[in-house]
Amino acid sequence: MTDILMPALSPTMEEGVLAKWHVKVGDTVSAGDVIAEIETDKATMEVEAVDEGEILEILVPEGAENVKVNTPIARLSGDAVAPAPKKADAPAETPKTEAPKAEAPKAEAAPAQTTPAPAAPKSDDGSRIFASPLARRLAAQAGLDLKAIKGTGPHGRIVKRDVESAGKGGAQPAAAATAAASAEPRKALSLAQMGIRDGTYDLIPLDGMKKAVARRMVDSVQNVPHFPLFIDVEIDQLMAVRAKVNKMLEPQGVKVSVNDFVIKAAALALKMVPEANASYTPEGIAMHHNADVSMAVAIDGGLITPIIRKAETKGLAQIATESKDLAKRARERKLKPEEFQGGTFSVSNLGMFGIKQFTSIINEPQGCIMSVGAGEQRPVVKDGQLAVATVMTVTLTCDHRVVDGATGARFLQAFKPLIEDPVAMLA
Repeated sequence: MTDILMPALSPTMEEGVLAKWHVKVGDTVSAGDVIAEIETDKATMEVEAVDEGEILEILVPEGAENVKVNTPIARLSGDAVAPAPKKADAPAETPKTEAPKAEAPKAEAAPAQTTPAPAAPKSDDGSRIFASPLARRLAAQAGLDLKAIKGTGPHGRIVKRDVESAGKGGAQPAAAATAAASAEPRKALSLAQMGIRDGTYDLIPLDGMKKAVARRMVDSVQNVPHFPLFIDVEIDQLMAVRAKVNKMLEPQGVKVSVNDFVIKAAALALKMVPEANASYTPEGIAMHHNADVSMAVAIDGGLITPIIRKAETKGLAQIATESKDLAKRARERKLKPEEFQGGTFSVSNLGMFGIKQFTSIINEPQGCIMSVGAGEQRPVVKDGQLAVATVMTVTLTCDHRVVDGATGARFLQAFKPLIEDPVAMLA
C-alpha cells in the first residue's frame, strides 16, 4: 500500500484545490490513467497515475481547498509514489529539488529532532507565516516571535539561519514585533466596521486566483519603486497596413490585431534597448537574452499573462496565431505553467474597452509593463497646420531599480517609429 501525494504542478506551487476525482475506491488504475484534476491559482490540470494498482482509500474529497503539496490524497495498492501532472513539465520530483533550499529538518541539525515543531504560526491578518519546522522549534525555544523575523529561504520562508541571526541580536523579540506590527499596512475594514448591515449584500468567497492576484499586486506596489512614462503614437499607417495584411492572410484564417503589432514592436524595441529587457534580483540585474512578452488576458475570476516566447524572432502571423491560441486556452484554464510563468516584459491592452489611458502594476520580477489605450481621432499639429490623426496613448511603467527614466524614454523612442511606420516590422 502506498500513499498518492498531492503533486507540485509548478516549481513555486505550495498548495492547490483538488477539483475532481476521476476514480473511486475499488477502481483499478494503470500508469498513465487520469485519476484527478488539480487547480492552482492559474490553471486546472489533469493528474495521471504513475503505476498500476487498486484505489484503496480516498483521503481528500473533491473540492478540498488549500491542499498542501506532498499531502497524501489517496492510497493505492502497489508501488506508486506520487501522481504525475499530465500537462506540466514540473513533475512530482520538484519538491525533492526544493527541499534542500527550504532547509528541511534533515539537512539542518539533529538536536532539533527531539522536540516536535510548534504549529505553523499566523500573522495578525490570519495568513500563514512560512517557516521550516526546525525554525519554528528554535524560535519557540528562544522566545522569538516569528512575525518579527524576515525569512531568507525560498519565497521568503523563515529558516534556521534567520532564527539564529535574530537570536544573536538581529531582532529583539518584543521590540521587533512592535516595529513589525507598526510597519504592516493597515488591514482592510470589515463590512460591519463600515456600517454595512448583513442581508444588504452578497459575499463571494475569494478563490485561489483572486487571493494570489491580490497578494502579488500588493507586494508589487509596496516593494517596487515604480514610475510611469507616457507617449502618444499615431496609428493611421498601422491600421492601413493591418487591413492589407489581414486581407493577405484571410485564406489562412489568420487575423492580426493591433495588440499583435504592439507585441512585435515591443519585442523589437527591447532588442534595440536591451537595458529595458531586465529584471531586478537580490544577486544583480538579470539581462534577458530574448523578448518573452507576457500579454494580459482577462479570464473568469481574474487575470493571467500567457507568454509569446522570443517574440522578436516571430512574424505577425505567427504572433497572431499564438496569441489567439494562448488566450483561448487561458480562458479555459488549460495553460501549462511554463506558458504563463517567466516572461520578461508585459503588455496590457484595454483599448478595446474604450479606455484612453491607464497605468498598470508591474508584474514582478519583470522590469516594465506597457499599458495600451484606445486609438481615437484627435487634433494634431503637422508642419504648423492643424490636422486629425488616429492617436493611441501608451504608458510604460518601470521598476526604477532596473529601468531609469532615460532608459525607459529610449525604449519608447524605439517603440514609437515601429508603430507609426509598421512596414519595418514586416521585413
